[in-house]
Amino acid sequence: MGFYPLVFNKSQNITLFQGKAQTQDWWDGQHFDKIFLDAPCSATGVIRRHPDIKLLRKPKDISALVALQKDILNNLWTMLKPGGTLLYATCSILKNENENQIAQFLQNHSDAIEEKIMLDWGLETTHGRQQTPCYEFDGFYYAILKKLV
Repeated sequence: MGFYPLVFNKSQNITLFQGKAQTQDWWDGQHFDKIFLDAPCSATGVIRRHPDIKLLRKPKDISALVALQKDILNNLWTMLKPGGTLLYATCSILKNENENQIAQFLQNHSDAIEEKIMLDWGLETTHGRQQTPCYEFDGFYYAILKKLV
């Protein structure tokens, strides 16, 4: 089983929400089929375009971001329907924000499995795929999690 890019058409019922993901204040309790989490991150994947990031990011910033990502991921997981999928993405190239974050999440959530991504974008990692910053691309990471029924 794998995950392929989705093509949306006019007949699909899609509702977009934007909310403060570390709280559930905005949530009406209706579970989602799919969630895209563009997690706040160190932005180390866009250093090519924003070289000041290298100077501005401190180790304590990374630790705080990893903790925030974990909180958001855990919070949004409760909003996902059984059988639903969550796409986790960052513009980071750091393992702690990416592979390690997903590995820890899978270890702590017996109702989660990783979906294999059937694309050639970037490099396959232990969990998810990593696009390294090169040519005209920024660096980013993505992994797909499925909630078991």
